[in-house]
Amino acid sequence: MMKSPYEIKKEICEVGKKIYNLGFVAANDGNISVKVGPNEFYCTPTGVSKGYMTPDMIIKIDADGNKLEGRLNPSSEIKMHMRVYKERPDVNAVVHAHPPVATAFTVAGVDMDQYILPEAILTIGNVPTCDYGTPSTMEIPDSLMPYIQKHDAFLLKNHGALTVGNTLMRACFTMEEVEFNAKINLYARQIGAGAQSRIDEIPCAELEKLMDLRKKMGLPGKHPGCKKCPNLGTPNCKCKDNGGVCTCGGDHGSDADLVSEITRRVMAALGK
Repeated sequence: MMKSPYEIKKEICEVGKKIYNLGFVAANDGNISVKVGPNEFYCTPTGVSKGYMTPDMIIKIDADGNKLEGRLNPSSEIKMHMRVYKERPDVNAVVHAHPPVATAFTVAGVDMDQYILPEAILTIGNVPTCDYGTPSTMEIPDSLMPYIQKHDAFLLKNHGALTVGNTLMRACFTMEEVEFNAKINLYARQIGAGAQSRIDEIPCAELEKLMDLRKKMGLPGKHPGCKKCPNLGTPNCKCKDNGGVCTCGGDHGSDADLVSEITRRVMAALGK
C-alpha cells in the first residue's frame, strides 16, 4: 500500500533519529532523501539536527534541488542525492551520515574493500572510497561516478558515507552495515597488530556461492561480485576478470598449502 506524504515524512524523521542515536551524525550533520515521484523528492532541511526533526520540517524539492514545498531550506549537499537518483533509477532513498569508524578509514587512507563477512557480502559487498570533494560542490557527486552503478554504499574521503536503497529503511540498514563492517575490520587489524596487517578475506570460490545465494534471495540493489583472488594470474586460479564477477571453479591451492600457511601464521604469532 502506498504511503501518505505524512507517513513518508514521519519515516524520514524516524530514520534521522535512529542515525543520530547511533552516533552516525552529530549536531546538524547528515541528510536524508526519498523519491516520491518522477521529479519530486522529500528531503531533510539544513541547519536542523537529524535527531530532533518533525514531519512539518521535511521539504519537497525537484530534481534540480528547487524547493516545491516547506518552510525550511534543503541542504546544499542534496546535489549528491540528485546525482544518485539520476544515475540509478532503481534507487528510491539516500542517506548521508558520518559513521565514525567507517569515516576514520577514509581519514587514515585505508581502503575498506575487503570481503570479510558473509552477511555484508550479501548486502553491501566491498565499500569503495571516493576521491575527496569540497562539500556543497559538484566535486562530491562527480566522485561517485566510478562506483555508482555497482555499489549501494560509498565512503566519501574525509566526509563520511553515502548509502542508497530501494526503500528508506534499506538505505538506513545499509549505513548500519557499513559501520558494523568497519568495526569488525578495525578490530581484526588491531588484533592482527596494525592497520597494514593481513585481513583474511572469504575465498573467491565461497564468494561465488554467496553470489548465487544473493540471486536466489532476490536481494535488492547492486553488487560488484568477486573482483580479486589470491591466485589471480597463476595456474592455480580459475577466476577470470569478467566485469568484476567471479567465475572461479574453486581450485585455490592444495590442503598442504593451507596447512603451511596456517603454520606460518602460528609461528609468526609466537615470534618464532
